[in-house]
Amino acid sequence: MNAKTTDTSQTAAQTAADPAAASATAAPTTMTAAVQTRYAGPEEIHVDTIAVPKPGEGEVLVAVHAAGVDRGVWHLATGRPLVIRAIGFGLRRPKQPVQGTDVAGVVAAVGAGVTRFTVGDEVYGTTDGTYAEYAVAKEDRLALKPAAASFAEAGAMPVSAIAALQAVQDSAQVEAGQRVLILGASGGVGSYATQIAVAAGATVTGVASAAKADLVRELGAARVIDYRSTEVTALDETFDVIIDTGGLTPLRKLRRILSPTGTLVIVGGEGGDALLGGSGRSLVSGLVSMFSKQRMTGVMTASNAARLERLSALVESGAVRAAVTRTYPLDRAADAVTDLAAGRIAGKASVVVRDAR
Repeated sequence: MNAKTTDTSQTAAQTAADPAAASATAAPTTMTAAVQTRYAGPEEIHVDTIAVPKPGEGEVLVAVHAAGVDRGVWHLATGRPLVIRAIGFGLRRPKQPVQGTDVAGVVAAVGAGVTRFTVGDEVYGTTDGTYAEYAVAKEDRLALKPAAASFAEAGAMPVSAIAALQAVQDSAQVEAGQRVLILGASGGVGSYATQIAVAAGATVTGVASAAKADLVRELGAARVIDYRSTEVTALDETFDVIIDTGGLTPLRKLRRILSPTGTLVIVGGEGGDALLGGSGRSLVSGLVSMFSKQRMTGVMTASNAARLERLSALVESGAVRAAVTRTYPLDRAADAVTDLAAGRIAGKASVVVRDAR
């Protein structure tokens, strides 16, 4: 169990006795949040005062301490690629005006039927609208925060680290002795994928800029290739597993350096056309894989309590850490997303709302 905090107006005992009362009194009625009411660049994100959400059945209210910055936030801010608007995020304007999807904080109140958490628990996970003083999350998308991680670190884990966990463990099933190539090894997903593959006993080659090479080595990569000076797909060697965490490298080029029975996992993808962006390769990869001994697949990230607990075990063992190199106060959330999109952040960054320790 993790430590409790005194940053709450209810005790665990009171909550267990009357969770509905806790939901009604554990937080003020208004809060500060980083909002965006129309699709545009991240410069449109601004701080405003809005109502504190209330937890419903199976939900908890989290007093947010920190929330990670990832490419998904940029996509939701800009509404690009256009397909994201059609799958439920709002056709003409963001359905959820508060930005942020990672969260680490303290349970301030619980809704009816919540059994996994009590007021005062330190938790982390995913939900919508986390660049705010409070956020509501479903209890099955949260887990107890690893004691080994600060709030700033835990807040930067869920989205990116779960994507890496799915890619390395679930899709690629990386094993000891395998040669693993990670494209984008210095990024959010890549920094976690590097560590998880190393923890599995693989020999990892990371691809990153020279400026971020030291970070990738610190995360355990045996070798780092500067993509600006070396064409990775022209290497005279092959890899058992390739984890591509971004970009638009054609499948045919990646297959050149993938072993005859190797596995290619595509996580996300930037660039591309206005409609699908970089997601087209993931769709095509499954079809190509049907006619090849090489296995190719994309990852649809889905965070849940079970995966968060798997991640927590890796963190507590010391195998995985959040490489947080920058933090931003809530009123600079727009700067955080802008810097990420511009490639100025190595590893991960967090928006800090409360004490991030």
